Amino acid sequence: MGTPIKAERIINGTWGELWLDSDYVAECYGLQAKVEITKEEVPVCGKLGTDTKMTGYKGTGTVKLHKVASRMMNKISDQLQAGINPRIQILSILKDPAAFGAERVLIKDAAFDDLTLANWEAKTKGADDCPFTFTDWELIDEITPQ
Repeated sequence: MGTPIKAERIINGTWGELWLDSDYVAECYGLQAKVEITKEEVPVCGKLGTDTKMTGYKGTGTVKLHKVASRMMNKISDQLQAGINPRIQILSILKDPAAFGAERVLIKDAAFDDLTLANWEAKTKGADDCPFTFTDWELIDEITPQ
């Protein structure tokens, strides 16, 4: 049996940082980026189970922002109105001081799927969810248990 993990080593998203291009985004409270693997079913003689072959992938994600400024409108509105969906670099940094290290992931070509122009309600904190797609990323730093 291996050594059990200590709870304080589990990384906490409170220590996350987000950078859009070279701008630090202090109002970010969440980020998710995932890669969905596209597969095609492949029947194989001599096997009852159907296997799969990877045929591509699709990167998707969401940036979650507290509404404190018009950041996303300033970032992409003019280009969208000109018929351009701008590509933006997203740098995710997660560095909980109690964890085994830090993880940095650079999404190289994020294209946002929509732009919220107004979204508010009485007695409700303002927030923006900004979904995006991407095709290229790089793992800059990884967390390695010691």
